[in-house]
Amino acid sequence: MKLTVKYFDQLTVTELYDIIKLRNAVFVVEQNCVYQDLDGKDKDAYHVYLSDDEGIQAYLRVLADGVSYKEPSLGRIISAKRRMGLGSEVVKAGIEVAKEKYGATALRISAQVQAMPFYESLGFKAVSAVYDEDGIPHREMLLTL
Repeated sequence: MKLTVKYFDQLTVTELYDIIKLRNAVFVVEQNCVYQDLDGKDKDAYHVYLSDDEGIQAYLRVLADGVSYKEPSLGRIISAKRRMGLGSEVVKAGIEVAKEKYGATALRISAQVQAMPFYESLGFKAVSAVYDEDGIPHREMLLTL
């Protein structure tokens, strides 16, 4: 697996297309969730992904403090190949990017409730009640670094 970290304006058109294609395949089609994926935040994000000969296999974006939350945040966390450790690997890479680029001392995410055990295994703790986001139950989670 190759790790790539690029700010939005460094992405090639093909990379951006492949990122959006993966996000739509999972978040819109697989999860049957119609929502506005292109929310304007990608332009202010570092994009972190793992790829192989078959393309992008795991992805997330890292946002500065003040974009989504008062803390820096990780979002659009996704893995095409599941149960292979790629999700953990890309989240750990995202944490390092947040520390390096934004001096993060904490990270906040909006986690689907069904994925909370995964995030808890990486040290995130639930810090909100359950809320609906695009028809899917979520909770905010915080990782103190």
